[in-house]
Amino acid sequence: MRKTLVPMAVLLATLVAVPTTAAQAAVGPAAAQALAANAPDHDDPADHTWNTADEVAVTLTGTGATSAGPGVTISGSTVTVTAAGTYRFAGSLTNGRIVVNSTGTGIVRLILNNASITSSTAAPLAVTAADEVMVVLPDGTTNSLTDAAGQSQTAALFSEADLTLTGNGALTVRGNAADGIATEDGLVIDAGALTVTATDDGIRGQDYVVLTGGTQRITAGGDAIKSNDATDTTKGYVYLGAGTRTLTATGDGVDATTDVIVAGGALTATTGGGSGTTPGTASTKGVKGGVLVVVSDGSVNVNSSDDGIHSNANITIDGGTVTAASGDDAVHADTALTVSAGTVTVTKSYEGLEAMQTTLAGGTITVTATDDAVNAAEEGVPEMQNAPNAFIRVTGGVVTVNGGTDGLDSNGVLTISGGVVIANGSPTRGGGEGGLDSNGALTMTGGTIVATGLTASTSTLPTSGQAWVAYSFSANQPAGTVFHLATTSGTQLASFTSTRVLKGVIFDLPTITRGTQYRIYTGGSVSGTAVGGGLYTGGTLSGTLIATVTAGSGRA
Repeated sequence: MRKTLVPMAVLLATLVAVPTTAAQAAVGPAAAQALAANAPDHDDPADHTWNTADEVAVTLTGTGATSAGPGVTISGSTVTVTAAGTYRFAGSLTNGRIVVNSTGTGIVRLILNNASITSSTAAPLAVTAADEVMVVLPDGTTNSLTDAAGQSQTAALFSEADLTLTGNGALTVRGNAADGIATEDGLVIDAGALTVTATDDGIRGQDYVVLTGGTQRITAGGDAIKSNDATDTTKGYVYLGAGTRTLTATGDGVDATTDVIVAGGALTATTGGGSGTTPGTASTKGVKGGVLVVVSDGSVNVNSSDDGIHSNANITIDGGTVTAASGDDAVHADTALTVSAGTVTVTKSYEGLEAMQTTLAGGTITVTATDDAVNAAEEGVPEMQNAPNAFIRVTGGVVTVNGGTDGLDSNGVLTISGGVVIANGSPTRGGGEGGLDSNGALTMTGGTIVATGLTASTSTLPTSGQAWVAYSFSANQPAGTVFHLATTSGTQLASFTSTRVLKGVIFDLPTITRGTQYRIYTGGSVSGTAVGGGLYTGGTLSGTLIATVTAGSGRA
């Protein structure tokens, strides 16, 4: 890997010892490992405690300000903080600024106590020099920062230093010039009700963006949440822990040069006009990571014109809930996609899950696509050739896929060794489209499998491994048809209700013996134990006998 991982025992000890930092909110193993491999954030629990008697009061009077405390200079409507300390601001500036220019060491705390600041010339709150800055929003307060188009700095709240936003009050930021909140170092937000409207990016932390609490409502003409350090492989990441984020972006919802790590909270992102908008040349992805995207806990709900969740390398989902509607791919990794736990639901997509190498090892996965529901393709290898490094492997979980062309489509090998797989191929196109489709070998050695379509499998069904029964009807069967697989003595093995038109059906179950005859029935009702995707095992046989078939022979 590109980063050195902290041993899990060390990481867990750290999680227990310091419960208020970003690392402690990572619940799933993938998120914990990814976070440990990145640079730590700057936020220190000690920074959140101070002596209120040491606060320096600053009163904003509309066109100016007053203060009797040290560390503050006032020139017209510009208030400059020149030293580390804690400063409480109340009132308003109609065309003024707060500037932090502290060249010494120590944290500068800015308490916004119902403060409203508007500036037409530069950022209304700007940090030009400081060791570290914390903006505190006291409970029950309402604060606002507004800049003007053409102002000289890149954000309404702009910082050259590490920046933390905390407190349970409210802050509204209007970035009319470019970004809403931007820092050239790291950004941590652990509380508060934050509303940001920006002509470009909503919130941007160059080194990292760490969100561990509060609510963030962001409307952006560029990206909603962004980290863009490209010089250090341990930076440029976005971490999402507890809290609620609602994003509307013309660009990407979350954009990280390296990693996006989701370990809790709720994220809802609408990008590029949503899944009903044809993607253009600009990136309008819901969540985008340059190296890695991890979802270990919490919920991610994206509605995007471009990919819903995208990584230039790898995606790992080992917990949480992902719901995606996309005008392109719902979940796309250039290299590897792994789902081992959690719930993944794709309600709309061109291709649902796509990567060169896809491993489905657990969780509940439901995909609807107008093209392939799950696709494995290798860059540079023509679509109809066997791609040597591409694969789809299903080893566990409940996987229900509905493809407009193929259900599971691997340009390399396709292996199913566990879990429950319901692979529904095209209800309108047969021949080269099917529930199961691979350019390389198709292997079925375990699990409970049903494949359907006008063609249930375009691949040659295996002659070894777990036995299967295949049947092709003489005419299309309508959606809602009930199918039963039973022994010749009348014991029902499985019943299945189709959700789409089909002509071919394949059952591959642990209870089937190769070379033994079985019977196919239609009609009646499903019964037995529900295992997912409309499939039941066991139960009481009903319906009308259609055919007797031999396991391990025939096509569908």
